Amino acid sequence: MNEVPSPELRIGDTERESALSALGEHLSAGRLDVDEYGERSAHITAARTRGELADVFGDLPEPHPVFGTPAHKAVEAKPPGPVAYTDRPLSQRVAGAIMPLLFVGAIVVGITTDIWWFIALPFVFGAVAQGIWGKDWDKDRTRRRGSRS
Repeated sequence: MNEVPSPELRIGDTERESALSALGEHLSAGRLDVDEYGERSAHITAARTRGELADVFGDLPEPHPVFGTPAHKAVEAKPPGPVAYTDRPLSQRVAGAIMPLLFVGAIVVGITTDIWWFIALPFVFGAVAQGIWGKDWDKDRTRRRGSRS
């Protein structure tokens, strides 16, 4: 195995996972039998330094554990933020468009019929929609307009 940088440096779970992954490749390639794989896996799990981890791979060709970097690179995800209005499902866009109409309708019904409990309908509708689509379900183009400037 190549020279291990800082063999006395302590390792973490990332390095152990990298070593176990590399050891698994050696097992599947037939370089190790199941008993030897078990013994080496136990040594990897108990290893505390890079040097101890490197000793497990002393007689094996590549792949070896990777030190200082993750065993696998995570795919960069978009930072969480508001979803564009056009990217939302049609049902959610329709519900967002109906919300102001519900308020106007509830006020009109309340004034014309003297039945004021109708004003609760938009709030109930909003609570149900929030339960289905999350807190920002009705955020639309107004947030996008501000970000263009």
